Amino acid sequence: MPIREEFRHLEPYGAPQLDVPVALNVNENPYPPSERVVADIAHAVAQAAAGLNRYPDREFLDLRADLAAYLYRESGAILRPEQLWAANGSNEVMLHILQAFGGPGRRALSFAPTYSMYPEYARDTHTEWIVGRREGDFTLDRSKALAAISRHRPSVVLLASPNNPTGTALPIDLIEAIAARTAELGSVLVVDEAYGEFRREGTPSATTLLPSYPNLAVARTMSKAFALAGARLGYLAASNDLINALRVVRLPYHLSAVTQAVARAALRHSEELLSRVGQLRQERDETVHWLHSQGLQAVDSDANFVLFGTFRQRHAVWQSLLDDGVLIRETGPDGWLRVSIGTAAEMAAFKAALEKVLKASER
Repeated sequence: MPIREEFRHLEPYGAPQLDVPVALNVNENPYPPSERVVADIAHAVAQAAAGLNRYPDREFLDLRADLAAYLYRESGAILRPEQLWAANGSNEVMLHILQAFGGPGRRALSFAPTYSMYPEYARDTHTEWIVGRREGDFTLDRSKALAAISRHRPSVVLLASPNNPTGTALPIDLIEAIAARTAELGSVLVVDEAYGEFRREGTPSATTLLPSYPNLAVARTMSKAFALAGARLGYLAASNDLINALRVVRLPYHLSAVTQAVARAALRHSEELLSRVGQLRQERDETVHWLHSQGLQAVDSDANFVLFGTFRQRHAVWQSLLDDGVLIRETGPDGWLRVSIGTAAEMAAFKAALEKVLKASER
């Protein structure tokens, strides 16, 4: 087949999807929506289904207004509906960014280790991919980051906060310094807050910087904290001008009427759907403490997962856990593994399986 040369011999992105008793590998919320929420979503879908002979609302301003209202409650950000964008997961939102602001002769920059899809967005849009490095503790050095941005002059800078796979959040003053530098250079700064709801109390969202930086975009998702991974709804907050650029590259009617109905119904129940966030944070912090007690390294996380290690043969550890019915993620720097935070029973199963591995191996 006449596939693009750079795609030959590549495998599609994706974590293993295996039928196992304990799946802790893709950072899902382990608690499904309640029967009451499911009933409301089903009713909203049924109403949408009555009009499925017609194309969906192309501008989906009602959903964008609901998202703006949610961000005001969650982060204190004051946004107009026109300042919100949504698509089929934050992955498509990010692709829209690279389609609009990347491309041949342009560069995108981020700092590794970080989300492994970023270079794929760049690849798929013929955008040159530039990688800076985080420090040994996975923080981002301010002077080095600003120097890299000034040296490479990227069209797009991508910062995940909390970062995947490390779980670390960036200080708001560092984000603001990078926003200011990218504004000087005429670049777009995207802060990916896919795990934003799990950040520690007192950690502000980058959405609070939007009034000062029209080149800033803040991406979110309903897949994680909202327990809505199956609905595929990601969104982004930014200036009107930036959002209008995304409207140019989106496919016609890219957000189905069913997706819009599901998302709006879920937002009506945001308080209930997010009620487990505090519990997952506590379980996360207890997991970090437990991993330390086992003589392992574990990164203090602001997300719903923990990066831990290090192992001489991490794949063997991953496989041993899988053999015991516990699926985690083999990702991040060499020697590290990542576990999503599940229910108390799931975390107990993970700990029991890992203890078994640690006793039987030299790490």
